[in-house]
Amino acid sequence: MHWHSLTEFIAMGGRGAYVWSAFGIVALAFVLEPLILFWRRRNDTR
Repeated sequence: MHWHSLTEFIAMGGRGAYVWSAFGIVALAFVLEPLILFWRRRNDTR
């Protein structure tokens, strides 16, 4: 694909809201998963 500006890239051909929200949800899961595992493991070793 070829975009002429940053605005066109962010809009993703009219599907930007779906693309960026999906990307954000996945990024959030990637951050939360190790944190949750760390907290569980820390609380289990009493």
